[in-house]
Amino acid sequence: MTSTSVMSASRPASAAGRPASAGAYREIALSGIYEISKILTSARSLESCLANIVAILSSFMQMRRGMILMLDDSGTPELAAATGPSAAKPMKNGSLVPQKAIDQIVATQVPLVIENVAQHPMFKGSVYLMVAPTKSTMSFIGVPIKADGRVIGTLSIDREWDGRLEFRLEDDVRFLTMIANLIGQTVRLHRRIAEDRDRLIEDKQRLEKALSNVMEEGGASAATTGRPAPAPKTGIVGDSPSLRAVLRMVDQVAPSNVTVLLRGETGTGKEMFAKAIHAKSPRRNGPFVKVNCAALPESVIESELFGHEKGAFTGAVGSRRGRFELAHGGTLFLDEIGEISAAFQAKLLRVLQEGEFERVGGTQTLKADFRLICATNKNLEKAVEQGAFRADLYYRINVVTLMLPALRERPGDIPRLAASFLTSFGAENRRSVRFRDEALDVLARCYFPGNVRELENCVRRTAAMTTGPEIGKDDLACSQGNCLSATLWKGKGARVPAGQSQAAFEPVGGVFLPIAGVAAPASDLPKDCVGADECPAVRPGKSEREMLIDAMERTGWVQAKAARLLNLTPRQIGYALRKQGIELKKL
Repeated sequence: MTSTSVMSASRPASAAGRPASAGAYREIALSGIYEISKILTSARSLESCLANIVAILSSFMQMRRGMILMLDDSGTPELAAATGPSAAKPMKNGSLVPQKAIDQIVATQVPLVIENVAQHPMFKGSVYLMVAPTKSTMSFIGVPIKADGRVIGTLSIDREWDGRLEFRLEDDVRFLTMIANLIGQTVRLHRRIAEDRDRLIEDKQRLEKALSNVMEEGGASAATTGRPAPAPKTGIVGDSPSLRAVLRMVDQVAPSNVTVLLRGETGTGKEMFAKAIHAKSPRRNGPFVKVNCAALPESVIESELFGHEKGAFTGAVGSRRGRFELAHGGTLFLDEIGEISAAFQAKLLRVLQEGEFERVGGTQTLKADFRLICATNKNLEKAVEQGAFRADLYYRINVVTLMLPALRERPGDIPRLAASFLTSFGAENRRSVRFRDEALDVLARCYFPGNVRELENCVRRTAAMTTGPEIGKDDLACSQGNCLSATLWKGKGARVPAGQSQAAFEPVGGVFLPIAGVAAPASDLPKDCVGADECPAVRPGKSEREMLIDAMERTGWVQAKAARLLNLTPRQIGYALRKQGIELKKL
């Protein structure tokens, strides 16, 4: 028996012991490729993908043993995945397969087939024969795994037969070669993503350090002169410390081309800050294209972003450029990025990595050069942990993060914002209306869960319902018992812990719990900030401690039942009880 580099493979034996027909084998191979392709395109780790591949090969090819070896930077083979007798025995790297066999596959870059390993000198004395030896004749098939024109690993299996070779091995080799090509492309993609992620993390750390230095220098300058640094001309109204800090970061990141992620509660003005970054960037003369991802259904978002060709779907009467093309040379703003589906996340990742895409129904590959700004009010870290948001896309968009302050963290800006909204309303409606000081004092003490957007709606609603030239405190909705914010929040009874910023908490079942990865110490709050329990627009509800005690008493002090009542997990309610210092009662 001799080895060969000619493509060959065994047809699976039928139940009667005879080789299956070529057509049956092709059906089995096609099913195997389909199952493996599903694994390779799933959002799994590379190690998990390779382990599942050899498991599928074992079930489809009726092989005895299979291994995937990957070469490290020095060319040393390392065991990446295995199935069969060897999988249960810890082997060092790739020592189970003789090094000469691996070297031949790597050097020649062609498959290696040995009909009887027991009689071949390459396997003489090898532990490959010692691990679960068999009385039947065993053949070895090894194929190279290639990427970028070079061998990066090997895929090998072995077969048993009863003493006479009733079939040829070329079908198996052809099938394994196709699988090895798929593995090579997947390994190449995973490595590029890992390199890209590491580079993005380094860029983020470098920029954050630079931003920190700029903020420290700005604070030192303000302390020396005794006057706050003037806010840049961005159309953003306010002069609070938290707002000035964000605007300094806008000045720092705007000249570069890095991706920016705007985070904060709904209504904090993410689109306004995105426009400010665009206006201060070298792309200011280019287009500013915005897309609300949450407003577009799954069936439409791909056409909106990529564009489509004539006849691509029903109603496509002509070609249309997508938002990526329209943003060429400018800035693309993706609002509510956390709302896109998992399927579209993979398509978006390819565009962000390669800068290439095809229109729906088209075959021509297009390129677009744009600066990306994303925004979300979701906890993306939690979404990644739960598998709802791809980790590789998270690293791609989370290069520089700007946390936008909630309006209650900048109460000193409320009078200026209210006056600005009222001036805009007067210009649109050709009316001259102004606030009395008493009305501005009430607004400055409001909680405004909807932030700047809610303040604007409040001002416009009040101005529209006021007949005179001035707005007093009695004209405000909260003084008349018609405040929408009070209606929405009164039933929740949720309050932020005393001295803390809501930016670091989220309401869960009426109780505010810390958001992972977000820190907002009490020192971040302005001294005159009014909490929800003191806001004239929100009637105070039960405190967190009172709600916890009430739930525990109603459920006989059984934590699991109380957790279900408050829509919490047992871990969350345990944390809340310890935090409030509530001792458990035994009934």
